[in-house]
Amino acid sequence: MMKRFILVIIMMISTLGVYSFTSNALDAKKTSYASYYHDKFNGRKTASGEVFDNSKFTAANRTLPFGTNVKVTNLKNGKEVIVRINDRGPYHSSRSLDMSKAAFDEIGDISHGTIPVEYEIVD
Repeated sequence: MMKRFILVIIMMISTLGVYSFTSNALDAKKTSYASYYHDKFNGRKTASGEVFDNSKFTAANRTLPFGTNVKVTNLKNGKEVIVRINDRGPYHSSRSLDMSKAAFDEIGDISHGTIPVEYEIVD
């Protein structure tokens, strides 16, 4: 009986610990690199099922839920943009975001393929 009680307590503590860790991890600011979509993807379906439009402020991320709004800050010039996650990718290990050309151009120079960014989820 005592062993069962201790086991239940340990399971409760473990569950609460994992919950608090994952909720804080999603809210944290993260730094990485961002790139932008080539024009050839315009009009194609994204992983979320919507049609990609390079003129909208959208982005791809490997793990964030579709519809999540993310504030992206260019670390070189401080410019910010809010994008909505609607696709999966990028599949290059050094980048976390693949942004539409309009969103990328808002905060960076499209003559450069990638920019260092900080990003965080916003409501």
